[in-house]
Amino acid sequence: MSERTVAAIATAQGQSALGVIRISGDKALEVADKVFFPFSGKKLADFKGYTAAYGQVKDGDSVIDDGVALVFKAPNSFTGEDTVEITLHGGAIILRDTLRLILENGAFPAEAGEFTKRAFLNGKTDLTRAESIMGLISAESEAQLKLSRAAHLGKTAEKIEGIITALTKADAAISVFSDYPDEDIEGLDRESFSKMLENAKTDLEIMLKDYDAGKILREGIETAIVGKPNVGKSSLMNMLSRADRSIVTDIAGTTRDVIEETVRLGDIILRLADTAGIRDTGDKIESIGVELAIKRMETAQLILAVFDGSQALDSDDLRLLENLKGRNALIIINKTDLDSRLDREVFKDFNLVEISAKENNGLESLKDKIAEISGVNNICPDSANLINERQRACAKRALDAIDEAYNAILSGQTLDAVGICVDDALASLFELTGRRVTNEVADEIFRSFCVGK
Repeated sequence: MSERTVAAIATAQGQSALGVIRISGDKALEVADKVFFPFSGKKLADFKGYTAAYGQVKDGDSVIDDGVALVFKAPNSFTGEDTVEITLHGGAIILRDTLRLILENGAFPAEAGEFTKRAFLNGKTDLTRAESIMGLISAESEAQLKLSRAAHLGKTAEKIEGIITALTKADAAISVFSDYPDEDIEGLDRESFSKMLENAKTDLEIMLKDYDAGKILREGIETAIVGKPNVGKSSLMNMLSRADRSIVTDIAGTTRDVIEETVRLGDIILRLADTAGIRDTGDKIESIGVELAIKRMETAQLILAVFDGSQALDSDDLRLLENLKGRNALIIINKTDLDSRLDREVFKDFNLVEISAKENNGLESLKDKIAEISGVNNICPDSANLINERQRACAKRALDAIDEAYNAILSGQTLDAVGICVDDALASLFELTGRRVTNEVADEIFRSFCVGK
């Protein structure tokens, strides 16, 4: 990929028991031999791949630290290049001084994601596996980890490669038919060809359908808690966050600003916003809070609309209910520990759950209902899933092209026209896996990685 040998600290910044510095490139062993000296007296360049040496990092006669050097030789390394990983004590000064010494002896600072980029360009991984790495690092829940792990293990690549194989076979049959139109080409009859396109179409449709739910698992969902004053919005916020995050009083209008918190509810991360009570008010400060609440409700991906089950609906409740129509909203009837005076019939067109935030009852029902309406209970994190917008866009273009090919067959168009559509689908899938991708796209993908990965 490059004539430059690069190096970077591969572990998190700050104090830790151990820290790792990675060196990769044609001169990795040469550079490492200038700074790391095994106690055996043997040079790292003379070690076999997949071997380790205990020794010291030295700057002239000055010892920086003792540690272990792992030797990987091309092409059998993560990057596909000669690589040395030096593990030392994890002090920030030790790692800084060692990296400086490595750079002074011929290595260059690695750019963000450069090691993974080299692995991709050297054919050691495809883009779907490479893009899963940051998900493995940043996962905040078991579901997030499973999504990224499945992609890293090749589930997404395997599914896409299966579609590519089928389309390539069909494309080849069309090419043969164009050269030998009088021959009976296997797999080129209308029924077989249509079935192949249908299978590819179904596979992509499933992956695209599951994408939004997968995105919620990976990134969380922006959630606004709304309702008129004193219905228990702040109590709900505190129940979900398992802390006294919002002030709770019997005085209407206590919450006048948007209070934010991130909580995990089952497999879903909710990025919560507890808003001011929505009502008509002459209080200038409270009215600003009401405006903020309405704006947050308009931009939220999920609205938790709280109603007081112990009180009959009033004009403020009905006005809020009207504003919720057509939105992704969950009605929460609170205060079930009190006598009910609420007519539930008015909520018949909405998803609904009943709780008592004061008694901390109904949390499991709330979790299950949010999983249901967000679609995450229908997705299998261990299966082939698209994990970012780039992959989704490629899959969507491929699906559109397959639809065009299928419609071309049904309308009796020539095989040449069908072949053009199949070629377009293949081009999009090649871009998805990275088999064909521009340098600009590759640079943009790996720019989001951390340095050292």
